[in-house]
Parts: sequence; structure tokens; C-alpha cells
Amino acid sequence: MPSKVTALPVRRTFGQTKRTDVWWLQPVVVFVVFTSFVIYSTWAAFQGSNYYSGNLLSPFYSPLIWGDPAHSFTGALEPGWWPSFLPVFSPAFVILWAPVSFRLTCYYYRGAYYKAYWPGPSSCSVGTPRKAYMGERHFPLILQNAHRYTLPFALLLLVFLSHDAWKALWFETGLGSEEVGLSVGTIVLTANVVLLGGYTFGCHSLRHLIGGGIDKLAGRPVQKAAYECVSWCNGRHMIWAWCSLIWVAFADIYVRLCAIGIWADWRIL
Repeated sequence: MPSKVTALPVRRTFGQTKRTDVWWLQPVVVFVVFTSFVIYSTWAAFQGSNYYSGNLLSPFYSPLIWGDPAHSFTGALEPGWWPSFLPVFSPAFVILWAPVSFRLTCYYYRGAYYKAYWPGPSSCSVGTPRKAYMGERHFPLILQNAHRYTLPFALLLLVFLSHDAWKALWFETGLGSEEVGLSVGTIVLTANVVLLGGYTFGCHSLRHLIGGGIDKLAGRPVQKAAYECVSWCNGRHMIWAWCSLIWVAFADIYVRLCAIGIWADWRIL
């Protein structure tokens, strides 16, 4: 019998494809949204002011490890150990490394920004600008494997943000006491915790941590329920990732504009 001849795959040039759909739209949107967030969050972190308004604390500055809300309008007090050759101190510098490292090494975000920033390829069946595969076995992309070690810090951050949402329920009465209430800012900070929680609890590393070490979940009702919860969030990981990214920036903008006085935190109850 004659042998079947199989043609070698054709190497496409950068952007070359036979696809007729708008395959470039998703990487372009990812590039625009992610770049906008990076620029804004960097600017907000360097401000070191207007991060606190009444009972509202910006999530970019939570937890407030080094700083004083009393100085949030004029700039935080610079600690004595802060090197003089670095930029002016901001309380955000102390804590932002945790959520940034967790999100930057996220399994979903890797695939998203790899396509948007260094097309590898930009989309399925689209030519790539490189001749060789750019994997994660060599520096610097091998550092992406640190994702599992950033998970505990992301989970701890949810505790602090939940505490901030709880504090946003309490309002000063002017008589030296506080009362429970509800404002738009309370809803904003609470929604931030919900969205970040959905994103964090859907983490692939957390899913593996809960159920990856055993073959059968039968007879383990608590672990099975936790695994199913994480799996549900994991199935919607992309939605949680983008919604939480946009909302955490909006939460900082809301608190910042309240602190500046551009708008007031409307009290509902």
C-alpha cells in the first residue's frame, strides 16, 4: 500500500491567518484595560494622600500598616527607615506587592496578557513574531511559578478588606459615639470584597490545594463542598478576574473623590 504523505505545518508570519472573524479584538481590549489599570494604580499608589474619607479606606491602601488616616489628605508621614533615594513614601508601597504579585502570576491573566503584550500567538491559528516557543521554564517567566506562594497573602487581604467593609457600616453621630448605617461607599467596599472573593476563591492553586491531593472526595463532606465551591468560581474565573480588577480601581476612585470633596458619600440609612 502507498504510504500516506503528511504535509509539514506552514509557519505563518506575524499576524498571518485564514480566520475571518475579529480575532484581534480580545487581545486589544485586554491590552487597553490592563494597561489603563496599571497606569492608574501606579499613579494612585504614588499619591500617598486622599485614600481615606470618613469611614471609607481605599483598597489600594488596605491594610494601613504604616500611615495615619489623619494624614491621608496632606500625605502620609514618611517612616525613618524609608531610603532617601526612593520616591516619596506612600502607605500603598508596603502592601501593594501582595495583590500585584498574585494577579500578575494568575494562570488566567498569564494567557490573557501574553497574547496582548507579546503575541504568542495573539489568538489561535494566528502567526507569531517568534520562531521558537516562549515557555515558562526559563528566567524571567519561570518566576510565574511563585503564584501558589502568593495565595496566602491574597486570602489574608480579603480579611482586611472585609474589616474595612464592616467599618464602613459605622458612622459617627457627633456625640462621641457611632451608629450603624448604610451609604453608597459601604456598598462599593462590600461589592469589592465580593468580587475579589469570587476571583480569589476561584484560583487554580486554591482548587488544587483543596482537592488535588486526593483521588476521591466521597466521605469528605466538608472538603467536597469546599472543592465544589472553588470549582464553581473557577469556572467563571475570567469574569471574576476582570470585574474585580475594574471594581477595585473604581473603589479607589470613589474614596479619592469623596476625600477631595468632589462628591459626598450619600447616606442611604
